[in-house]
Amino acid sequence: MQRKDAEMLITKFIKPIYGFALKRAKSLQDAEDLSQEIALRAFRALLMRDDIEEPEKFIWTIAHNALANHYRDMEKTMLGTPIDELSELLMSDAPSAEEDIILHETKEKLQNEIAYLSKTQRAIVILYYYENKKQEEIASILNIPKGTVKWHLFEAKKELKRGMNIMREHSELKFNPIKFDTISTNGSQGTKGHNANFFRSALSQNIAYITKDTPKTINEIAEALGVSPVYVESEAEYLEEYAFLIKKGEKYLANIIIEEPTNELMRLHDEAYEKAASLFGNSLYDALIASDILDDRDIYGGRFGEMTMTEDPPKDKNFLLWALIPYIAANSESHAEKNHIKFEDVATYRPDGGHNICNASLLLSDVTPPKYMEDLKKCLGPCWNENEHYLIWTCDTKWSGERIDYDTYTHHVRHVFSLLAQIDEGNELPESDLAELAKHGYIRVVSGKHGDTKIAPLAVQIGSRETKEKLLNIGIKLRNQLSKELDALKAPYCQAVMKNTAPHMRKVQEFQLQYMFDSDGWFILHILHTLLANGKLNPPTEEQKRAVSTLVIHK
Repeated sequence: MQRKDAEMLITKFIKPIYGFALKRAKSLQDAEDLSQEIALRAFRALLMRDDIEEPEKFIWTIAHNALANHYRDMEKTMLGTPIDELSELLMSDAPSAEEDIILHETKEKLQNEIAYLSKTQRAIVILYYYENKKQEEIASILNIPKGTVKWHLFEAKKELKRGMNIMREHSELKFNPIKFDTISTNGSQGTKGHNANFFRSALSQNIAYITKDTPKTINEIAEALGVSPVYVESEAEYLEEYAFLIKKGEKYLANIIIEEPTNELMRLHDEAYEKAASLFGNSLYDALIASDILDDRDIYGGRFGEMTMTEDPPKDKNFLLWALIPYIAANSESHAEKNHIKFEDVATYRPDGGHNICNASLLLSDVTPPKYMEDLKKCLGPCWNENEHYLIWTCDTKWSGERIDYDTYTHHVRHVFSLLAQIDEGNELPESDLAELAKHGYIRVVSGKHGDTKIAPLAVQIGSRETKEKLLNIGIKLRNQLSKELDALKAPYCQAVMKNTAPHMRKVQEFQLQYMFDSDGWFILHILHTLLANGKLNPPTEEQKRAVSTLVIHK
């Protein structure tokens, strides 16, 4: 029957149905409930049938069936049918239209409730009721005693009856799931790569989000998200395996920092970083320019322009500063004894070899993002790798032409180490290897008239540990001079962040806040924007972008 025809017919019968219920029910409330039940069942049945010759008779048949069911024992109603009796109902040969609707709804709810059973109970119920296995067979399949099977069946029936009689409450996350704006890795990543690889799905992100403050069971997570516990269970076990969740008894708790900032927090963030970047960034630039460090022969590379076999263009000091300023800002710690929490105290060891802290953030639609948020989303910030001979340090930013890939960075750098070592040892490299180093901005290759070749460093290189220490001491001296001012600038923001951090993650958060304005991607980003805005730095050229903010440090 067409929907509009069914609506008209039910509207016509609303009053007669209520009168029917009022005469037969035990109370006014029961009459209202019964009349609503009859009308709903009749409406659904009418929509499913196109062959009803006598609609009036059809509706009153449904009414009498509903009345007969209304005062049966709760174990025999559609919301409380024991699984044994439901099994008989599901085997009915020829259900009526009304029974077919009830059967469909009951079967659907039962299957949903089975998903809320424990893993063992769920396996036993499926084997017993859906695959018709005997208890002895189930015991053999699951390698447990028959008595255990029998006990689980008994407990499962109780759980199913309880579940069939409740209305599960879902949170807003069921229809409006969160999505992390950023996911970061503070520390070393393992063989599975960046932490973002573990949170690619909406389900994994929302499981972490819903457990960020309070431990939750699988069923509690599933109810809040409005999904089957079966899917939550497997995803939670995977996140627990890699220590992004902690299991406490039967409950899970997120082992990551999830920040959900407010407009006030963002205001404090921008204010702190802008003032600190201006204070420290301008002071560092002026100190480097005032010194003779940029002319040091032990700092080389960065020569652009025409190069011959006998003559090199002068060092591009702007290019040098694009590498030295971020490096010093990230690595020159104050001598003040303030960093009392160590990385080893708070970082998590992961089964794939990673040793890190995972951070995630999400911004609500009514919260204004922090300044340069889009820039930060597109870069990784400071990255480094080292062996016994070299340390390669790179600050991946929006100005980098050679972007860092989560999964290939470590392999790439180790290959570069081996090629640089061969060059330093005077070995000839195949053209393909030279071309690779040139492509990534580490070297320039110049060919002479007689087929000879000159290899010149392009990325900035620091030739010794002593020169590296000389550079960092410039930053350390400034930090000691500006220490009180920098601490005062970050204090309001740090206090607000700690207040909004889940209690079990506060020590981790406190560790990270120790390094605010130090090895901090936000700080470097603000410094570079500040120096560009006031004209002290010029943007890198397209050629320079390949190796901008990259340092090769010789040990």
